[in-house]
This record gives sequence, structure tokens and C-alpha cells, in this order.
Amino acid sequence: MDNLYIRELKENEYKILDDFLYEAIFIPKGMKKPPREIINNEELQVYVKDFGNYKDDNCIIAELNNKIIGACWTRIMNDYGHIDDNTPSFAISLYEEYRGKGIGTKLIETMLKLLKNKGYKKTSLAVQKDNYAVKMYKKVGFKIINENEQEYIMVCDL
Repeated sequence: MDNLYIRELKENEYKILDDFLYEAIFIPKGMKKPPREIINNEELQVYVKDFGNYKDDNCIIAELNNKIIGACWTRIMNDYGHIDDNTPSFAISLYEEYRGKGIGTKLIETMLKLLKNKGYKKTSLAVQKDNYAVKMYKKVGFKIINENEQEYIMVCDL
């Protein structure tokens, strides 16, 4: 991945977060992908609606050969991983063909540094227990602080 470049998302690129919101939906083995329109549901729109209009909106992207292939973004929002009004919630996704190559880990590590440099003390996320990404989150420093039947709530101290 010599041509991999990680950078902040530009304002004129915010709309691509819709693609990555859809790609972030965990699909258990044997299940069909939901229709793309699912991202219009209110509980999912909280991740992307009016992105860039709030001081706690942060986004970096992975670009390979001038194509955006992944995104990692945070904002303080009342989502599944919300723990308090000072902690940004984390979202990350890559197009399927680029998963499992270490790109997600690089995006997460870069975002964690960015958040720390901006003065945040921690970040949080919710992840389904069956999601292969749980292992990656633990590897970069996220710890399970709560769980329900389907999900872990994880926090990473910065």
C-alpha cells in the first residue's frame, strides 16, 4: 500500500460519508445487505447529517491512487456509543475490498492522535459483538465498558 495517503476530509467531500455510513453497517454472515436507503433512518443520520457544521466533527480518509477508500470520523452525538457530552463517538469504515489490510488500523491510530492533539480525553464507540472489528479496536486500545445482548460499548483513553 505504498500509495496510501491519510488526510483530513475536505468540505466538498462530506457527501462521501453517506457511502461510508452504509459500508459501516455490520452484516452478519448469511444475511443480505439492507437497501441503501436504510442510511436515511434517523438513528443512522445522526452520524452524518450536517457533518462539518459542529466544532466536534472530525474526519480523516484513506486515499489510494487518488481514490477515497475509507473514512474514520467522530462527533459528539447521541448514538449507540454515546457515553457523555464531552466524548466524541467513533465511526470507521472501508470499502469491502480494502478490509483486512491494516488500513483501518492506520485510520484509527491517526484519528486517536488527532483527537488527543485537540484535547479530548477519550473516545467511544458501539460495535456488534460478532463484528470482526472488535479485535482491531482492542488492539489499538479500546476497552469494553458496557454491553447489551448484541453490542459492546467501548472506550479508548487518549
